[in-house]
Amino acid sequence: MYKRIILKISGEALSGSTGFGLDLETTRGVAAQIKAAKELGVQIGVVIGGGNFWRGRSSEGIDRVKADQIGMLGTVMNAIYVSEVFRTMGMDTSVYVPYAIGLYAEIFNKDKAVRDLEAGKVVFFAGGTGHPFFSTDMGVALRAVETECDAIFMAKNIDGVYDSDPALNPNAKKYDNLTYQEMLAQCLKVIDLPAAAFCMENKMPAVLFGLKEENSISRAVSGEKIGTTLS
Repeated sequence: MYKRIILKISGEALSGSTGFGLDLETTRGVAAQIKAAKELGVQIGVVIGGGNFWRGRSSEGIDRVKADQIGMLGTVMNAIYVSEVFRTMGMDTSVYVPYAIGLYAEIFNKDKAVRDLEAGKVVFFAGGTGHPFFSTDMGVALRAVETECDAIFMAKNIDGVYDSDPALNPNAKKYDNLTYQEMLAQCLKVIDLPAAAFCMENKMPAVLFGLKEENSISRAVSGEKIGTTLS
C-alpha cells in the first residue's frame, strides 16, 4: 500500500467524448475513484495537463514562451474546476501554483502542501513548473520528489507502455515493467524525456495505466498490478 502518491491526469482525458473543455460526468467518475483510494488511507496529490484547452508545442505562429505560458494557465483552470467538483463530492482540497495568481490559488510551499496531504486533503499542483519548455510531466516529477511521494501514477488513454504504437501495430508488445534507462534507450516517448531522466536520477517510480479501465485509479493506487511500472 502506498502512503503518498501524485496522480497525473491528462486534460484530454477529462474532456469526455468532445476532446475539448471539461466533462462533468467524466470528472465525477475520476473523483469517485480518488475518493475510494483516499478512504484506504493514501495521501493524494493531483496534476492535470492542459491539453483540453491548449497545446503549446503545436501552436503555430506564436512565440514558444508565450504558448507555454498559456498552456500552464490552462492547467490552473483545470485544477480549480476539478478541485471544486471534488469538494461537491465531500473531499477537502487545496490548489498550489508556482507563481502569484491573485486569490485563485496559493503559491507552492512544500511544508504547507505536505501538511495538507497529511490532513487528508487532495492537493492539486497546477501551473506546471512555472517555466516554459517544461511539460506537465516534468511538473509532476518535480512535485513528487519535492513532497517525498512513494510513486507517480499516470492515467492515460492507453493501458500501459508498448514497444510500438498498438493502434498501428496489432503485434505491439506491452511491458509490465520497464526501467527508465530502457525507456530512454528505446526512445519510448510515454513520458517527457527530461521528466523520465529526473525520475530515474531521483529513484521515483511511475505507474502508467489506462484511465478508461474500470476503477483503474483506485485499483492502481491500492497496489493492484495494472499498466506498466517504470523504475
